[in-house]
Amino acid sequence: MSTPAQRMVAEQLRPHGVTDERVLQAMAEVPREEFLAPRMRRHAYEDRALAIECGQTISQPLVVALMTQAASPNPGDIALEVGTGSGYAAAVLSRLCRKVVSIEREPALAEHASETLRRLGFDNVEVAVGDGSLGWPAEAPYNVILVAAAASGVPQALIDQLADGGRMVIPVAVSPHEPQDLRVYVRRGADVIFRSLFPVLFVPLRTG
Repeated sequence: MSTPAQRMVAEQLRPHGVTDERVLQAMAEVPREEFLAPRMRRHAYEDRALAIECGQTISQPLVVALMTQAASPNPGDIALEVGTGSGYAAAVLSRLCRKVVSIEREPALAEHASETLRRLGFDNVEVAVGDGSLGWPAEAPYNVILVAAAASGVPQALIDQLADGGRMVIPVAVSPHEPQDLRVYVRRGADVIFRSLFPVLFVPLRTG
């Protein structure tokens, strides 16, 4: 008998471009319902974003999986996530990296996510309260940076905190009238190059 998470992997992720078996395994193992308010839990494995506290959302499972896959996380990596939200994406990433630092600007969300992660045993995730556009220099450089909010320009602090060979996945707001462009930035020595993945719709990255 398959679980709802396993059915999500089979029906929503595999047919739509998620091919990395480690990512699929992590998505099958992390209980998405635990990151939602009780009244929302019956919707946990639907193929859509869902509302959480503080006017934020938990991203559609397919977007979480494709962003994680694009970042090519390795078991020895240190990862930075900007925009903890519920903590769900950090939990998925924690199954694929050595350590995850996740930054959330809303103290209530950060506290709730931290409690959920700790309760579920995701003990290699550190949740910090701060301005995500500034990154988290204390643990830099990062092999992986995932940004769950759209920037009008890529914050220089995040570029600076990317390790050589590091990958950053970030939605970039190209114009106010179009969907955002999800991009992967890769550092090669002094050079940072990017490629576009697909259009997305994220909340804006707020600074300060």
